[in-house]
Amino acid sequence: MPRSLPVLLAVTLAAGCTAAGDTGGGETATGGTGPITFATGRDTTAYLQPLLDRWNQAHPAEKVTLLELPEAADEQRAQMAANLQAQSSRYDVLGLDVVWTAEFAENGWIIPLERGLFPLDRFLPPVVETAVYKNKLWAVPYTSNAGLLYYRTDLVDKPPKTWAELRDQSREIDKKHNVGGYAGQFLAYEGLTVNFSEAVQSAGGEIISRDGTAVTFDPATGGTALEFLLQGLREGWIPKEALTYKEEESRLAFQEGELAFARNWPHAYGPAKARLGDKLGVTRLPGLDGPGSSTLGGVNLAISAYSKNQHTAQEFIRYFTSLENERRVLTEGSFPPVWTELYDDPDLIKRFPYLPVLKESILAAKPRPVSANYTQVSLVIASSVAKALANPSPETADDVAVSMKSELEEIIRTQ
Repeated sequence: MPRSLPVLLAVTLAAGCTAAGDTGGGETATGGTGPITFATGRDTTAYLQPLLDRWNQAHPAEKVTLLELPEAADEQRAQMAANLQAQSSRYDVLGLDVVWTAEFAENGWIIPLERGLFPLDRFLPPVVETAVYKNKLWAVPYTSNAGLLYYRTDLVDKPPKTWAELRDQSREIDKKHNVGGYAGQFLAYEGLTVNFSEAVQSAGGEIISRDGTAVTFDPATGGTALEFLLQGLREGWIPKEALTYKEEESRLAFQEGELAFARNWPHAYGPAKARLGDKLGVTRLPGLDGPGSSTLGGVNLAISAYSKNQHTAQEFIRYFTSLENERRVLTEGSFPPVWTELYDDPDLIKRFPYLPVLKESILAAKPRPVSANYTQVSLVIASSVAKALANPSPETADDVAVSMKSELEEIIRTQ
């Protein structure tokens, strides 16, 4: 999930880098069995412990202990980084945000894994990409995520596929029903990086090359993406209040009837459905000329380079990402799984009607910019876009896009 930036930046600047593949624990998890610790974000749904109990009952000599880190991802990362910089063996399995792969690999904090040990061909392909860096597998996908467009079926006859349709429908609904148009997550934090990255992708562009070595951001395309948001603010179909929205604020505004459309993650479906019932619709994000491209979210499981029981950690990851447990990830934890076939299961679709749309969104999604200095990249994007949104004049978009590219090139040049 998205995270705030200042803590992340501070930890990143403090971290020392080593070459990817120079792992304190060897090239692959080949030895070491015994008790392990699974460090991940706080379990807010209480579904994790029963899964761990099943493992522990079958592996009494290799029990796993859950170490719940703070709910906020930036604080999770800060604690992991401090532990790994100290080369501590306290953590064995790490629940990593999908955007941390490059950094953790470059720092030598995690070890590469043998692809053949995991059924990656049965996972959603874009999700697997988030665990790969410099042609090595550094983690195993555990949960996925992609942005969706939530809309009111009582106000919208046919959901928009393009930005122009979103604009026109939002303005018409406001005139007829006095209901606000569209909002995403536009506060200056990681969520704004996500929303802008989605806009760039949905306009046909990208920000950084897939290998993280070059800035491929085109200021013209970036300006078009930014102008989509600026125009909404100027014309009022994106309310000014949206500049203060994170996930929860945008979810509440939508389900309380203040918006006709809202961009959010799948976790917002349950509460919105409970509130709106049959008035709730879900579709893919719109784009410049057709359906847009979401940003990938989710959690991958990696093994600490300093774990003393890497073989047990590897076997635990194989168990934890199995088809049976991935089904429980959805049904008991309400998180998007990574196995493709679960999105086509009729019983699951009946229970979670958004699954077909979510599958389409994940397959069309792209990772956030890949960089060992991701937090600095994200800070530049979020702060630049926030500055533009605060002054949404027609001249702003192109100037901000040119400046943003220059700052990003400086980060990539010095990494």
